[in-house]
Amino acid sequence: MGQFSRDIIDASHVLFRRAAPEQAGIFSGLNPATYNVNDPFVLWVIQTVIIIGFTQILSLLFARIRQPRVIAEVIGGVILGPTVMGRIPNFTNKIFPPTSIHVLTLTSTVGLVFFLFIIGIEVDTSLLKRNARASLAISVAGLIIPLGLGAAIAVPIYNNFADDGVKYGYFILFVAVAVGITAFPVLCRILTETRLLDTTVGVLALSAGIGNDVTGWVLLALTVALVNASTGLVALYVLLTGVGFTVFLLLPGKWAFRWLARRTGSLEKGEPTAFMMTVTLILVLMSAFFTDIIGIHAIFGGFIAGLIIPKDNGFAISVVEKMEDFITLLLLPQYFTLSGLRTNLSLLDTGLTWGYTVLICVVAFLAKFIPCSVTAKAFGFTTRESGAVGVLMSCKGLVELIVLNVGFQAKILNERVFSMFVLHAIVLTFITTPLTLLVYPARVRTHGGTGLEKALTPGTGTATTSGEFTRSKFAVVLDGMEQLPSAMTLLQLLRRPSKSTRSPVNEKSSIDRASIRSEAPVVPYLPEESTISIDALRLVELTERTSAVLKSQAAGTLVHNDPVVSVFRTFGRLNHFSMSAALSVISYDEFSTHVVDHVRENGSQMTIIPWLISSATGASSSSHTTSYSPFDSLFSNTHEKDEAAALLLRSQFVRKVFANSSSDVALFVDRGFLTDSSSSIYPHVFLPFFGGPDDRLALSFVIQLCMQDGVNATVIRLQRLESDGRESVHSVGNKSVFHYGDTVAFPNTVYSQQGTHGRIQSDTADNILWDRLTSPNSSFSPAIRAALTRISFQRESAARPLHRMLELAGEASQTSRPLLVVAGRSRRMAVESHQRELHELVSERNTSLGSEVAKTFGDVASTFVVGGSNVSLIVTQATIQ
Repeated sequence: MGQFSRDIIDASHVLFRRAAPEQAGIFSGLNPATYNVNDPFVLWVIQTVIIIGFTQILSLLFARIRQPRVIAEVIGGVILGPTVMGRIPNFTNKIFPPTSIHVLTLTSTVGLVFFLFIIGIEVDTSLLKRNARASLAISVAGLIIPLGLGAAIAVPIYNNFADDGVKYGYFILFVAVAVGITAFPVLCRILTETRLLDTTVGVLALSAGIGNDVTGWVLLALTVALVNASTGLVALYVLLTGVGFTVFLLLPGKWAFRWLARRTGSLEKGEPTAFMMTVTLILVLMSAFFTDIIGIHAIFGGFIAGLIIPKDNGFAISVVEKMEDFITLLLLPQYFTLSGLRTNLSLLDTGLTWGYTVLICVVAFLAKFIPCSVTAKAFGFTTRESGAVGVLMSCKGLVELIVLNVGFQAKILNERVFSMFVLHAIVLTFITTPLTLLVYPARVRTHGGTGLEKALTPGTGTATTSGEFTRSKFAVVLDGMEQLPSAMTLLQLLRRPSKSTRSPVNEKSSIDRASIRSEAPVVPYLPEESTISIDALRLVELTERTSAVLKSQAAGTLVHNDPVVSVFRTFGRLNHFSMSAALSVISYDEFSTHVVDHVRENGSQMTIIPWLISSATGASSSSHTTSYSPFDSLFSNTHEKDEAAALLLRSQFVRKVFANSSSDVALFVDRGFLTDSSSSIYPHVFLPFFGGPDDRLALSFVIQLCMQDGVNATVIRLQRLESDGRESVHSVGNKSVFHYGDTVAFPNTVYSQQGTHGRIQSDTADNILWDRLTSPNSSFSPAIRAALTRISFQRESAARPLHRMLELAGEASQTSRPLLVVAGRSRRMAVESHQRELHELVSERNTSLGSEVAKTFGDVASTFVVGGSNVSLIVTQATIQ
């Protein structure tokens, strides 16, 4: 009978003997920390809370240095064991008494069985087809040589440390498997966190790791069968039964499961029904039960059950999502704690012991690194790529710990040898990530998408065939379904006019309409080569969950099934956009870096970041005496902290893109753009023009918006008046600047101001652009000339330009059209500072303005937040040539 079955029987005896607790409980003097064989639940809860607390705290710390979660769980178990906490008098006897371990063992084994089921789902045999020859050769070389060297090093370890009565062959077999195996789940996590899954190295290591992993489990099953069998004939029966059961599950069992999933509609929907989840749970438990009673460990049954789960349409991902938190957060850490309770590093108390421990680490690493690297080099990979493959294949972690625990429970390994190998597993897993990043840094990586869509030079921000004021290639960042309406609303305004579109002239303009009308311009249908090109970048956050790793592995197919991408792709086709899409599963901290890199690689001219701010949060009663800003939830303490934290993260992501982008950037802050009672879907655009590269970009963007027949705009060139009535001369560098408080998480993005020469150049560029647009000019294309007829150009001078800007915006909003404000961010190369006047506005309006507003949007756009007007904003930042 297997260990799992014995644990169930022992636990059932305890539970059936359980008596009703005293009614008074702790009030009658009951000590919850005292183990009661009739009521083990109380102590089990205490043990579980301590285990989860330790592992969560350590995982947060180790995540900072990009270490997989398994490191924190193993080290947490070692700390709770006799090495550290066990030295506290009575800690082990009270918290982890030996009589309570069988209950903890049962729950941890259940968690381990289901975790191996998840690992089985992770195994994608289709990966073996990629670089099939190379991956097969690396897998074989990375298994045969380590097994041989593991068997060789097992001989002196057996002679010096093995207990009497341990069979020589079994000991060598366990040590060889422990040295030769590769931890596939840890490998997946490392590849995902280091963004190597879509690289040549990542694909090669993953495909080789699958073969290595499956072979390792077969060897483990063989080892357990040999240990549990009393004779060779019994071992043969065990192996034949195990092979037959595996074939049964992988062939007719897999077909039956797929048929049932299709019959219940689960496969088509990509999500299992309640009945299908019930079948899945029973399948895992019965498979584990069968492999356990025939003499193979129960975890092998869970692993085989995971192999038959279909991966079509995201079904496997949905199955994992429904069970992984309960498994990985509650039950699995208990298994690692039990490993830690068996690990006593104080037994490594002699030079001989430490010498062999170091030797185990060196041999285990080199036995994987050298053959895998040499084999990869022989297949034509570079030195760095070959080295990275060798390092990745040497990672240990979870799988080796399972092998060691099986050997410990079978009394093949004693406590000293077990501790030596646990330490070696921790060391090799710990060094895998930093060594991989050292050998294979980001600058030398070859990604799967490299070389695609490189028609434009990245970061130029210039126009293509449409003219100098328009852009035709946009990158749109989509990190959630809630951003879709905002992105589609803005792109709808950028759609090319149709063939029959004529330009209405119904707004006042400084351009001579007579000359334009005499030409009777018809906005031409732009040729196919000028079609707007949209590159949608779908970002999915990589979490600690296994389902996130599965999504990362399946990103190439998931991009075709992702609902956000599907809706956006349909929108693009209906509007005749040239669409492309990419999906990336990365950590949230790397969102901004990935956006910048993706835009640079694909040569997009402008990056569009939609940001939906719910108008419901911004509604305020007219009876309020204090002006309410819809950004109060982000920048003050008057609203829920969880909403503020989420919006703060969004703000920091946007600022990082602004700070590092090599292309033009447009941030669309949607504050209910089309949710009001306006009768028109086309906006009236309002642009306050103060000058500088960001404002010039904003002006060109407004012109492109006005190429739509229904869109018109008001552009106000504002200049500050001195007290004597003269227009001020810009002197940003000589003025004291009001600074808002910085956040700890992401510092203020303050850019150096222009010198006198730079300001003169910027003023000259502003004047030239303004004169060209406000004077008749036949050099413009018909589309641009038609757009200019819909724009009203005005000049204004005021002592307090921001106050005057709000007044003019209020006048512009007195129409049936929704108002859309476009403003330059002007956080770098600004012509003048408005921070003092913005601070005055905050005081006058008796409102709140946290530091993040001006840092993210700039002073001009922040003024509309302070002003209380619930208008949507487009904040532009031009790339620096």
